[in-house]
Amino acid sequence: ADTAEIAAAQLPKEARDVLVRVRSGGPFRYDRDGVVFGNRERLLPAHPRGYYHEYTVPTPGAANRGARRIVCGGAKTAPDACYYTADHYQSFARIRE
Repeated sequence: ADTAEIAAAQLPKEARDVLVRVRSGGPFRYDRDGVVFGNRERLLPAHPRGYYHEYTVPTPGAANRGARRIVCGGAKTAPDACYYTADHYQSFARIRE
């Protein structure tokens, strides 16, 4: 299945901020930012474990980390591709920059 796309400009402001931080290597707000994303749902293209890393996109008003994430594949500060999920990995859209 082809992954949906979203233009970076259409992302929520918090997600655009996280993208900038990914490329600059941080700083990140959450301890879990940058951990390996296992792609267990198999919604993203198959790659060896360790290829994908996930980052929290803060949700205004949420008491916890919320459901929004960016998952990037490849080199940490120069990813091959990044994906946005607003529903905690139920669906992804490839970010077009």
